[in-house]
Amino acid sequence: MRRARRPGRTFAWQMLICIGFLSIWQWGYDLHGRLPWLVPDLLDPYFVSKPSDIFEHFLILSCLKSKLGVFNGWFNGEFTRCMARSENNLWIATAVTLKNTFFGFVTGVSSGFAAGLVLGRSDRLSAIFQPFITAVNSIPRIALAPIIVLAFGIGDTSKIVTSWIVVVFLVFFNTFEGARSIDEGFVNAARLLGASEWQITRTVVIPSTMAWVFASLTPAISFALIGVISASSSARNEESAA
Repeated sequence: MRRARRPGRTFAWQMLICIGFLSIWQWGYDLHGRLPWLVPDLLDPYFVSKPSDIFEHFLILSCLKSKLGVFNGWFNGEFTRCMARSENNLWIATAVTLKNTFFGFVTGVSSGFAAGLVLGRSDRLSAIFQPFITAVNSIPRIALAPIIVLAFGIGDTSKIVTSWIVVVFLVFFNTFEGARSIDEGFVNAARLLGASEWQITRTVVIPSTMAWVFASLTPAISFALIGVISASSSARNEESAA
């Protein structure tokens, strides 16, 4: 008989692993001089900042601390004045990133779902567009971020387009396969009952493909965020080079 799982013990092991990992990251390179064979050069703070330094910069960028290392007061207006500045403001940057991610996700899911539904139910359109879709899908879409930034500029449009192009194919292929996998018996039964093509799509096809669509939403959110971050990085490089 299997033992019952103990959430407390599992959580304790997870915490021990996190603490051990952060401890090695924070103080591991101090042993590099004595044990170079054990501690890799990757832990050099020149290449990878220590967790304490990352947390310190987080406090500064989030306006909780000044650049002098003093905590900003809530009642003397220092925090409000810091939040009013848009440059190097973590909260404003996060809000803009989430906004672009949302629009890229929504447009990618809606257009991918519509295209997958149409091509999945039409053998002729599927045969016509299949080589083009396969060719475009073979391109690593994150690699298109610099080209999209050059085409749409360094504003929010390029981030949304990059996010959209990453999400749309993921949702499209899931919807396409879902529409293809529908039991034709249900479709024929609906036709015998006098249902029109729109009624068949609304009552049979769409409900049957929703499981495939929902399965793609979780990775689509991550891909949308990755697309926005990649486009933002490319836009930053273009701005620096200008």
